[in-house]
Amino acid sequence: MDIDDDDFFTNLDQSGRVTHNNAFQERLRQASRDDDGAEIPDAPPFMLEEEEETPLQQLIRHWMNERHSPDILPNEGELLAGLLDHIRSQSETVQLLRTDPSSSEEEHFRIMLVQTEVERVKFIVRSYLRTRLFKIEKFARYIMTNPEVQQRLSESEVEHARRFARLTDQHFYHSVLQSLPETQQTLDDQPPFVPSMVTEPDKTRAVFVLARQDCPPVRLPDGSALEMRKGHISLTPYSVVEQLIARGEVELV
Repeated sequence: MDIDDDDFFTNLDQSGRVTHNNAFQERLRQASRDDDGAEIPDAPPFMLEEEEETPLQQLIRHWMNERHSPDILPNEGELLAGLLDHIRSQSETVQLLRTDPSSSEEEHFRIMLVQTEVERVKFIVRSYLRTRLFKIEKFARYIMTNPEVQQRLSESEVEHARRFARLTDQHFYHSVLQSLPETQQTLDDQPPFVPSMVTEPDKTRAVFVLARQDCPPVRLPDGSALEMRKGHISLTPYSVVEQLIARGEVELV
């Protein structure tokens, strides 16, 4: 299925679909007007430490982690399914309000803002899925030989990795390997002092990490210790902070 297709978000994960069109429409119509004399809050909501992340903020964090991580991270299927349900619900509501002849010009402007936000979320979802798809195809053989990595993927992702690895092996065999001696027709040889033929993630690659909280000291390759305070940004090998990323204590930037 084409991720860029507008029907992608309608056809994906149809189970458990929740709609709140009437409630959303009522909230949209009764939203307060902009008031230039309104008091400015002391700090924006996203700067309040006690405020929890919204599902969209969580997706953005996982999206950035996935894009900057050399390894493939656990699939966030449950979070993604909830956002897709919300996207479908709001998209249907926007279509209903746009065709409503009683909607005022101001309401149409608000509808446009909602539609813009929906498109922004769609872009993030598509980019997140593209990033995972790229890694799955790049490390297909590595994934199929590593059960621990397979546990991070959804069933459909594992199946795609299996098919892609099989097709790649068949292509290499018919193109080159069948012409070589039988002892040289495999793709997983590991002779000494020679890099592995199976492409694996480079966990020694340096990444920028932002501490979301005070983190326990981590050991660097040179033997020294790195202690990251909340808000501190560090440049370090991915393998050093891999567990911190998994626990959500740091994020990649």
